[in-house]
Amino acid sequence: MNQANYRQIERLLSGTDKDELRQGLELIKKEIARVGSSEARPLFEMLYALLYIDPLEYPELLDVLEEAITLIVGFGSWVIPVLIDKLEAGDIKAQMAVAQALGRIGADAVEPLVNEYRIREEAAKRIFILYALGKIKSPKIVKAMDAAIESCKAADMELRDTATRAVGKFIESIPPGAIPAELRNRIFKALKANLACENPGVRSKAIRSLCKMGKFGHLNDDEKEKVKTICHRLLGTDDQFEWDRAFVVRREAQEGLKYL
Repeated sequence: MNQANYRQIERLLSGTDKDELRQGLELIKKEIARVGSSEARPLFEMLYALLYIDPLEYPELLDVLEEAITLIVGFGSWVIPVLIDKLEAGDIKAQMAVAQALGRIGADAVEPLVNEYRIREEAAKRIFILYALGKIKSPKIVKAMDAAIESCKAADMELRDTATRAVGKFIESIPPGAIPAELRNRIFKALKANLACENPGVRSKAIRSLCKMGKFGHLNDDEKEKVKTICHRLLGTDDQFEWDRAFVVRREAQEGLKYL
């Protein structure tokens, strides 16, 4: 890569001026087109630095952040292990942006992320791995279901919350009939168990994910009736009158009834 071009791009991307940042991104696109994505690795770190942009502090730079993510995704499969390493960044904004990039890469990122989940036992690491997996829209995400079910039982409440939500996100991408019966039963049991969690956020995501199983064709008629009964119990519209005290849980149950 031409050093003069490199220094110019570095200068343009070093601040928060939107026009200069966009100029820098245009130069990066030209360099990638000139040398090819596999030879443009020196540009990755400069693009990665843009993932630290705080869209709450700089809302006008949101499109710059989005374009940086798009360019990173365009590098191809070699960037997957690099991004997975970056999930350890201490900045939550960058971690979420990395997760979005991995999600947009898609099916090719599923197996590497699941492998990373298996070797990373820390709750904080697994949270962002599951968050990234939840961004992937591919039937191959079924390969990540075991990991999510495992974390549905986690002692760490944030990890349990993320895993319970991830199960529902995975379900959205898996065609009806593509989940083996044994796995489908384990999903159902894990979500149902989390309806007894003391954390209302976990309970709300558990009923949401159960209802998604109905919405996306992963429940038989008997199972749909069981989930419908659960929704009415949570709402207090059955003969027990023992509704869930958390409005967020009742709201999800009410919304979910339309899919059962």
